[in-house]
Amino acid sequence: MASESGKAAPQRVVKCPQCGGISIYAPANPYRPFCSKRCKGLDLGAWASESFRVPDQTPPDDQPFGDPKLQ
Repeated sequence: MASESGKAAPQRVVKCPQCGGISIYAPANPYRPFCSKRCKGLDLGAWASESFRVPDQTPPDDQPFGDPKLQ
C-alpha cells in the first residue's frame, strides 16, 4: 500500500494470539491477526468448545443476591 508520499507503508507485524509466532497484520494475510489457517481454526475450535469463558460472579440460586451489606 502506498502512502501519500509514494513510499510503501511498512507492514505491521503482530504476535499471533494462538501460537505466539510472527503474523503480518495486513490485507494480504487473510487469517489476520493469526499467522495461518491452522491457528485461526484452533482458536475457533476453542471458542466453539467453550474453552474460553468469562468468569461469572453470580452466586448460586440458593444464596442471596443483591446488596452485600444485607447479606
